[in-house]
Amino acid sequence: MLTGLLCALGAGLMWGLVFIAPLMLPDYPGLMLSFGRYVAFGLIALAPALLDRKRIAALTRADWRAALKLSLVGNLLYYAALATAIQLADAPLPTMLIGTLPVVISVFSNWSPGHAVESVAWRRLAPSLLIILLGILCVNAAELTHMRLAGSSNTRSIGDYVLGCLIAVAAVGAWTWYPIVNARYLRANPHISPSTWATAQGLAVLPLALIGLLGYGAYLKLTGGSYSFPFGPRPLQFVGLMLVIGLCASWIGTLLWNKASQHLPTALLAQLIVFETLAALLYAFIFRDAVPGVQVMAGIALLCIGIVFGVRTFQHQIP
Repeated sequence: MLTGLLCALGAGLMWGLVFIAPLMLPDYPGLMLSFGRYVAFGLIALAPALLDRKRIAALTRADWRAALKLSLVGNLLYYAALATAIQLADAPLPTMLIGTLPVVISVFSNWSPGHAVESVAWRRLAPSLLIILLGILCVNAAELTHMRLAGSSNTRSIGDYVLGCLIAVAAVGAWTWYPIVNARYLRANPHISPSTWATAQGLAVLPLALIGLLGYGAYLKLTGGSYSFPFGPRPLQFVGLMLVIGLCASWIGTLLWNKASQHLPTALLAQLIVFETLAALLYAFIFRDAVPGVQVMAGIALLCIGIVFGVRTFQHQIP
């Protein structure tokens, strides 16, 4: 259990970096950041693939199909949907919907026909989920207030807002599916190491991200956009940040999450996604050079208490 918890914590610390990329590069569209991140991930994965070539070569066609599906849904589609939703509906509502992921994934992974061995009684799972949900609501309410005080302009139509909400729900669906399927595939194939599986997903996502990046460039050209493609107005900062995120958030984060997936029940693992929320909050307040308010601190305390309750709930299931 300790190994799984530490790996989940490490993955959360790495994934939290993704949320400050739009703050550091506010003049870059969300799709550029998404495609750039996964092109970097795929290119970085070439190095460990060369070092791990024997185990990479041992992956079957079924393994590559699974890696391709996981990369497409959990990486590209999720981040593209999230970025598009924020552009259409502004940040607060999509952010709040994405913040519910620890609870949503826990519910779906615990309600799992054919995987009863991973489940616990709902009355035992409910306390940790309710505490985590309250913590998420506190944090999101504080962030909504911060965004309103920051004075973001609202020029969106009702149609754009509704479409943005629907796409945000699709993003939640994509990342609800990903950790559950990824964890179960790793448990069903214990011969695949976490590092090999992380590398395989990087290799699988590379052609998809390249196609997306080139397609986005073609779209900009056809629509007469003035955006400087492919590296944007600040190429050195963009390339450097994408390489850092591709290495830390994508490859190392995926590796650590895969390792945690082999050690922890899926419903508990889902709750530990709150580590990503906590890391994102930490980095955001460091970037803002601000101290969290009382409401945010209360939300963080509730998230931590929920994690402790969740771990105690599943302790008996872990050898």
